Amino acid sequence: MDAKSRKETISQYTSLAVVILFVFPLAAFFLDLITKDVTYDAKGFWFLLKTNPVHWIILSSFVIVSAGIFFLVRHFTRLLVDNQAIIDREQERTKAISVFTQQLIHNDFTASLPLTGENDDLGKSLINLRDTLKANKEDDAKRRKEDELRNWLAEGMANFGEILRNNIHDQEQLTFQTIKALTKYIAAIQGGFYLLNDADEHNTFFELAAFFAYDRKKFADQKVPYGDGLIGTAAKEQKTVYITQIPENYISVTSGLGQATPKCLLIIPIIRENEIHGALELASLSHFEAHHITLAEKVAESIASTLSAVKTNVRTTRLLEESKAQAQTLSSQEEEMRQNLEELQATQEEATRQAERFLMLENAVNHTMIRAEYNTEGKLLYANTKFLNKLEYTSNAQVEGKNIEMFIGAKDRDWFHKIWEDLSKGGRHFEGYMKHVTRTGKDLWTIATYTCIRKEDDTVDKILFLALDTTEQKKLSLKMEGIIESVNHSGIKLELDINGNIVESNELFFNTFKYSVKDIQNLTVFDIIDPIETEGFNKKWDTIIKGVGFMGQFKAKTKDNEEKWIRGSFSAVINMYNDVERIICIGQDVTNEKQMEIELRNQTEILKKQEKLLRESEKELNRKLRQVRIEMQEQYKETEHIKLRNERTLEGALDAIITTSHDNKIIFFNHTAEELWGHNRQEILHHDVGILFSHKLIEEDEFLATFAGPGDNKIIGIRKEIKILTKKKEVKKVRIVLSRTQVENDITYTAFIQPVEVKML
Repeated sequence: MDAKSRKETISQYTSLAVVILFVFPLAAFFLDLITKDVTYDAKGFWFLLKTNPVHWIILSSFVIVSAGIFFLVRHFTRLLVDNQAIIDREQERTKAISVFTQQLIHNDFTASLPLTGENDDLGKSLINLRDTLKANKEDDAKRRKEDELRNWLAEGMANFGEILRNNIHDQEQLTFQTIKALTKYIAAIQGGFYLLNDADEHNTFFELAAFFAYDRKKFADQKVPYGDGLIGTAAKEQKTVYITQIPENYISVTSGLGQATPKCLLIIPIIRENEIHGALELASLSHFEAHHITLAEKVAESIASTLSAVKTNVRTTRLLEESKAQAQTLSSQEEEMRQNLEELQATQEEATRQAERFLMLENAVNHTMIRAEYNTEGKLLYANTKFLNKLEYTSNAQVEGKNIEMFIGAKDRDWFHKIWEDLSKGGRHFEGYMKHVTRTGKDLWTIATYTCIRKEDDTVDKILFLALDTTEQKKLSLKMEGIIESVNHSGIKLELDINGNIVESNELFFNTFKYSVKDIQNLTVFDIIDPIETEGFNKKWDTIIKGVGFMGQFKAKTKDNEEKWIRGSFSAVINMYNDVERIICIGQDVTNEKQMEIELRNQTEILKKQEKLLRESEKELNRKLRQVRIEMQEQYKETEHIKLRNERTLEGALDAIITTSHDNKIIFFNHTAEELWGHNRQEILHHDVGILFSHKLIEEDEFLATFAGPGDNKIIGIRKEIKILTKKKEVKKVRIVLSRTQVENDITYTAFIQPVEVKML
């Protein structure tokens, strides 16, 4: 109901009441005119008013009742408007909730639902549901993206590892196949593989060994001096160079379709143990992603390890060939000397041959091995050139006469002192790995031998030290041991033969699957696979033992038949004959993640069912709202009738009647009360009841103190004689009875008051 309709309703009902009530004074005048001999003019009417006070009472009642009807109609129309507003708000709220749930059903997580207040629990729950669904969707997308990147990196490293293994003996194929595969894998348009040429110490440069662009092999002859250009800068600083602002005319790509300038350039140095072996240069028409750069850097590390191993093998082979050539030369010289000295005495010939053999052996040893001689006190007597070079000294003067502890690390001296003490007394010789310290403090790992050289009386003359440099191999071994140790601590590790038998496993496998060391002696990988997935796993196994790696998830069973989900990879170990020798499985227990994924799917299904029930409940709620609205309208009409009847009854009572609320505010003040106090009810309504009594009267009378004061300790049901203060400041004695009414939590007090002069009936 709008304001205009409300005014029209008030006007209609008030006019109707005035018309109906006006009948009563007219009828009274008409009856009085009939019974008395009065003229039908103004004088006659005025005579009746003066002689019969009843007409004044009737006219006053007409005015008062008309005014009362006006205020009642205005009050009840206001209540009707308020109730209609509440119903409209509930309908709008129900519609907003329905729209919000429909948006959630269609995965629209931008939907919003305004709250009606702090106590809107349903609205808060729906908003929490939206936020939870949105967070779950974002987490799932992020997890899938991370898994895809990990799989992409692992697959790429496996492919490049195979390329390096297959072409380790062919440098040309190794460089071309590697740059070809890398260019394609990271979606570059051009790639170059540069190798460091350090054959001449005074002229070191990078040489383009392989070049690939636009899916075909290219041929180019390019050399970059060490330290020059972007290639030289990346190698010198030993850092990856990634630029998106390529200098003009630096590089261009030409194909059958035309010529284009790349937008970004990636240069990665090939480094191992701070030793530069070359560089990779990749160009793209679009920007490289972070995982592209990560893969390229890891590939560069693998290439560096492979090239280092190749260089070590080539160097060793060259040294062996030189040693053989020198041995052949010495052998020829020995034969010539033997023929020239045939005429010498047999003893001289034998001595000469022994001396020559010893010299030959000494020369061969000096060319191939680190050699030094110490006295029994540990002082250096002699050191060959390899000893000086490996330990970073330039002359014998720097080391001769120095104690052997100078070449042993501080942490190893106690251990070595015991070995030396035994050797100096003629004890058993020492063989094994030993770490020495160079002049600059670097570690030099060797396969060393310390042997006693005795005098004729069998006492120790001096101690001979022979060794081979194994620093690179030792560092690689320590690095591999660290990697293996890290894998053992971070994930499940299994070593299998090609039949699936478990050869070796780490502690995390035992803890996860509840098996003991004895249990795995006859255990195969097929025994821990869930029977439901056995068929699919057998097909994957057939490809694994052919050298094709596998990465993904599979369901397994523990010794106690507990379900486990494992995310991992199976990689083949290839022997020197290019046959699969063993299978390495590295995995992570992702059972909790999988269970959360399954639970999320179940919750989604439950949510769909709940949404269906919510739609059905919404229909039922709308039906009930319509029914409640009809019932409220009926109850409202009935309440209005009862309230109107009660108020009319109280208004016409001879007693003065005052009704107060729980906070002592006057909410009803009838006509008799107006006459008694001399106040108009508009002056009194909604004021504190204490306004009807003076402070002095309230302090003197206990009844008034409780009636006018706060709280629920008022004197109920007892007729009391008290004093009141009228508007004209007159004090009157009255009798009062107070009653208490409670409807739910609403408490009111009604006082029935009579003047003392009035005789009680």
